[in-house]
Amino acid sequence: MLYSDKDLKKLILPLVLEQLLAILVGMIDMVMVSGVGEAAVSGVSLVDNINILVINISAAMATGGAVVAGHFLGQKNPENAGKAAWQLILCSSVVAAVISFFLVIWHKPVLHLVFGQVDADVMRNAITYLTITAVAIIPITIYNSCAALFRAMNQTKITMWISIMMNVVNVIINAILIYGMKMGVAGAAIATAIARTLAAVIILYMMFDPNKVINIKGKIIWKIDTQLIKRILYIGIPNGLENSLFQLGKILLLSLISTFGTFAIAANAVCNILAGFNVLPGMAINLALLSVAAVCVGAGDYDQARYYTRKMLKLAIVCTAVISSVLILFTPWILKIYNLSPETEILATKVIRYHAVMAVFLWMPSFTIPNTLRAAGDVVWTMVIAIGSMWTFRIITSYLLSAYTDLGLMSVWIAMTLDWVFRAICYGYRYRGHKWEHYVISEK
Repeated sequence: MLYSDKDLKKLILPLVLEQLLAILVGMIDMVMVSGVGEAAVSGVSLVDNINILVINISAAMATGGAVVAGHFLGQKNPENAGKAAWQLILCSSVVAAVISFFLVIWHKPVLHLVFGQVDADVMRNAITYLTITAVAIIPITIYNSCAALFRAMNQTKITMWISIMMNVVNVIINAILIYGMKMGVAGAAIATAIARTLAAVIILYMMFDPNKVINIKGKIIWKIDTQLIKRILYIGIPNGLENSLFQLGKILLLSLISTFGTFAIAANAVCNILAGFNVLPGMAINLALLSVAAVCVGAGDYDQARYYTRKMLKLAIVCTAVISSVLILFTPWILKIYNLSPETEILATKVIRYHAVMAVFLWMPSFTIPNTLRAAGDVVWTMVIAIGSMWTFRIITSYLLSAYTDLGLMSVWIAMTLDWVFRAICYGYRYRGHKWEHYVISEK
């Protein structure tokens, strides 16, 4: 077997801790910014939607690079894996630089185009936050690229510790600049930029270690290798389109939710946080499966790719079931920390319990199985299904249910699970066949 149980444990546990840390620090970050005022929170939250969209693009390219490098590892070809790693870092950095330049120069038109007319205080804070964090797009892109490569090497403990460092530095500098120096939103943005840059420098330095099975020492060539970039983009572009349109769809749904009233907006925000905890092990396992399946595919061993998919799918379901049980039983007490109104608390309890039940049966087949398909190069088909299902079931159905029923916020979450049902059926059907096993061969 390519991976022992011990190998999988070393791969998955740090990813779980990394995902947990990201959610917790994100919550702390928002609490610290909230001390500046509601306009600051609103401005930062608006810009975060843009930043997530941009980060999804870099993460998609990182996925492409990690899959290609994983294929080379499976073929026992670390030299080409290193070359693919450098091409990923070089190409993604160039793309990030172009996006960063665009946002710094045209931040006002972008904000007005995406969010229209908002209060002057909100727009002022959004402009400040976007202008500064746009510069940090380059380091976070480098970090995402290198972190994906470390996952391909089964060295997630390194990315975990760097992530811990990055987030701790972010919180400390936030405290100094926001509370100590009274810099407000600018302080929060500067803290984010510094933390991301430090993480990028450290992880990039580690990529030069010749003892790493994937390293870029001696492979720095300031010329685009069109063949390698073509293979990376073959995986990355469909994945990027899928993630970007998914984020755009979420922004559209926020406009629908806003029509349900303030209590629905608050309930949805809290439920999104708890839902993130609900599927946290699944998200970590998905990242691990992408790396594991890529190595199996590179070795031409599809039986092992299927074996690890089944094994990690079952593990994800068990972990999600445990967390779902906790949420179903204790959500009313968990919600007390948010000081919600009785109406908001009742709605949030109803929504999160519904999500907890559905997640056990539907989330993993919808989001775990397609990672095996992507690792094999079957990216266009997975993209078409994801985008089609997202817009048909999650968005259009949300608007229809809200228009013709009295479900309110529940209509959005019910539509989301219908999206999961359709994805699970389509991905399960594709996975049971053998067509996805031939994409890497035809790519060579």
